[in-house]
Amino acid sequence: MTYHLTTTSTIGFNDTIERVKMLLGEEGFSILCDIDVQSKFKEKLNIDFKRYRILGACNPVFAYKALAFDNKVGTMLPCNVVVQEVDNSHIEISAINPVESMRAIDNDDLKGVASEILQRLWNVINRFNN
Repeated sequence: MTYHLTTTSTIGFNDTIERVKMLLGEEGFSILCDIDVQSKFKEKLNIDFKRYRILGACNPVFAYKALAFDNKVGTMLPCNVVVQEVDNSHIEISAINPVESMRAIDNDDLKGVASEILQRLWNVINRFNN
């Protein structure tokens, strides 16, 4: 399995961002950070870059469980969801696959939490265009 879950959108960049946030909320996630990579590259490097946003999504219930099992797992939180412009009419949504990222930690309890989060992120990806 790959390290990310991906789908595409044709509803426009800003509408895609709002729909992703809504679907994440329905799965118990809140957005801890929203990084506008395009703006930062322009501001810091004077480089024009495509529209690209990184949403740091956190489900507090599962974050608490994960941190209870391993207090260093916070280095792998939150779950990043990327929304990027592929071309004028296609937007791509990609979420981290937490099961793959947790392979680096030898802790079966964490793997169980990662599996639950994976299912919720799959729900977001699979429901995006429905």
